[in-house]
Amino acid sequence: MGCCQSLLPAETNPEAMDHHHTPNPPPLFSRPTTTAGGVLSFSEFSFSDLKTATNNFRTDYIVSESGENAPNIVYKGRLQNRRWIAVKQFTKLAWPDPRQFAEEAMGVGKLRHRRLANLIGYCADGDQRLLVAEYMPNHTLTKHLFHWENQTIEWALRLRVALYIAEALDYCSSEGHPLYHDLNAYRVLFDEDGDPRLSCFGLMKNSSNGKSYSTNLAYTPPEYQRNGDFSLHSIVNHVCRFCFTGSISPESVIYSFGTVLLDLLSGNHIPPSHALDIIRNNNIIQLMDSHMEGKFSTEATTAVIGLASQCLQHEPRKRPSTKDLVATLTPLQTKSDVPSNVMLGISKHEEAPPTVQRTLSPIGDACSRRDLTAIHEILVMAHYRDDEGTNELSFQEWTQQMRDLLEARKRGDFAFRDKDFKTAINFYSQFINVGTMVSPTVYARRSLCYLLCDQPDAALRDAMQAQIVYPDWPVAFYMQSVALAKLDMHQDAADMLNEAAGLEEKKQKSGGLS
Repeated sequence: MGCCQSLLPAETNPEAMDHHHTPNPPPLFSRPTTTAGGVLSFSEFSFSDLKTATNNFRTDYIVSESGENAPNIVYKGRLQNRRWIAVKQFTKLAWPDPRQFAEEAMGVGKLRHRRLANLIGYCADGDQRLLVAEYMPNHTLTKHLFHWENQTIEWALRLRVALYIAEALDYCSSEGHPLYHDLNAYRVLFDEDGDPRLSCFGLMKNSSNGKSYSTNLAYTPPEYQRNGDFSLHSIVNHVCRFCFTGSISPESVIYSFGTVLLDLLSGNHIPPSHALDIIRNNNIIQLMDSHMEGKFSTEATTAVIGLASQCLQHEPRKRPSTKDLVATLTPLQTKSDVPSNVMLGISKHEEAPPTVQRTLSPIGDACSRRDLTAIHEILVMAHYRDDEGTNELSFQEWTQQMRDLLEARKRGDFAFRDKDFKTAINFYSQFINVGTMVSPTVYARRSLCYLLCDQPDAALRDAMQAQIVYPDWPVAFYMQSVALAKLDMHQDAADMLNEAAGLEEKKQKSGGLS
């Protein structure tokens, strides 16, 4: 795995081990840690990590994030901890300097807010340039506004979208990131709870490459139209300069927010100049989405139209600030007690596969109860029978080094039996780090040691490594379920426990041992 040590806090950077300290395991970038707010920490991914997560970038994993004509493709993917991610792939031409790309990504990756689809990592592996963000499973504002099938977005949710995106922009501005590129309805995403969030990809300087504007010139801020020259060639030149040179301004972001307000009001792509003509003629009904059938507050509508007019002012300095947006939209909110998913007409979470009731084995029962003492007793008695066939060593490999290696494992086993778990971790780590032999049992035992030392993330990594060595070993899945539960990922823990029980049942039917 590619490793960028500068991204890791000091306590997770593995150092030389001694027998008095519990060593920290090396980072596994296919499984970033989870912060207190439930957001994955920012990490560097290898290209192989992301190939695996996206099933080799399969076409049916492509999701729409920034429009059909966007130059960069977004895929959904799934990490080894079963969490979904969004992966945006750039060309090397967009970011020729990998250091610049990494620095830009790390800057955006520091942002964490409930109104953002947060950036959780990047990949600058060779010529590859990819960003990794939280995956939003419930599509874009574009789909729900313009391409809906069952129901359009009701007025209260449209007001909520406007406020949440304003809050996201205000947060970014307060954190020193006031520039958001190509703000439009494609950039507004809905999370698993149906709440609207702003895509973090628009915070990257080269997020658009200038191309996605070329089919949407009517929405270009007027300050990028040179000396009244409204020819197509002139506008395209200005838009490209606007994207490539970073000359976007906070005021132009506000202008783009005004166009999103028009989308929310009308349910259509209305050029700002045309919308302003309608507003000047006081013809609110003509501007409003007919699918709402008049189910909107005239007072709130008037306030939103007024705010849109301010955002679309020809003079940038006359446009409101992000704080003004939030202050105007906050008192307009209605149905605050109604969850977004209810208003959107979707179920709150992806339906989990039904749990099959099975009679669990002793190890399965102990893991289901998170009984670490019982798990320890079982692993002590299990010895190494499941390691048979995982190593094929030639006679020449049985050297003094090999004897030392087996001695380290033996000492680890003694410490494990005697419940000296820190010492066991040290000896097992010596065995693992040499890499001559691989042992799923050692990984399982060290995983339990980490759990007993209150290091569930390290325990999860070891349980996953045991699965890699022995893909159909139920114990590896059981240990993952315990670690996931310790990390408060209870649904994933239940799924993993059920998967382990299924593997165990399959082995029993075929006469195998678990």
